[in-house]
Amino acid sequence: MVAVSSTMLPLGTVAPGFSLPDPTGSVHSLDDGAGAPATVVMFLSNHCPYVQHLGREVGLLTQRWQARGVAVFGVMSNDTDAYPDDAPDKMAAAARGWGWDFPYLVDTDDHATAKAYRAACTPDFYVFDADRRLVYRGQFDGSRPGNGEAVTGADLKAAVEAVLAGGEVADDQRPSMGCNIKWRPGRAPDYFG
Repeated sequence: MVAVSSTMLPLGTVAPGFSLPDPTGSVHSLDDGAGAPATVVMFLSNHCPYVQHLGREVGLLTQRWQARGVAVFGVMSNDTDAYPDDAPDKMAAAARGWGWDFPYLVDTDDHATAKAYRAACTPDFYVFDADRRLVYRGQFDGSRPGNGEAVTGADLKAAVEAVLAGGEVADDQRPSMGCNIKWRPGRAPDYFG
């Protein structure tokens, strides 16, 4: 496991579009959330200890937000040939176990969606307002496997709640930290410097 931090995509960025399959083959797109007051896009994986650490709380929070009209998408961008624990059949089982009822999608073989969002790790979180402008990118909360902090989703929750209330999202945003995205050979992005 290699721990890396978010690249912190610039605030104000328009949400990059995508059209990706879920584990059953049904295709979902960003436009499925048209008209939502907020959109949450998360880069996730099944085998990452950082995702496993907060998986259930992600399920609880996103269920509440979806009930309030928030569009929520999860994207799995890892190389499943090298990391078969992230294969689509295992994605469906992991999602059920954590109570994820949002579309949990498989990225393209060239990681096009992860690259468009400049995703670096799992988990990596993005919140967009009703105009699909980026207002938050960063951590779920300050908890990490083994650090003793409670999993609350405080940072992500504050951002989503601010958008839903028509308020401003705080500028003090901390990068997410997690397992690096497992890029296919020769397909790693150049945005890491």
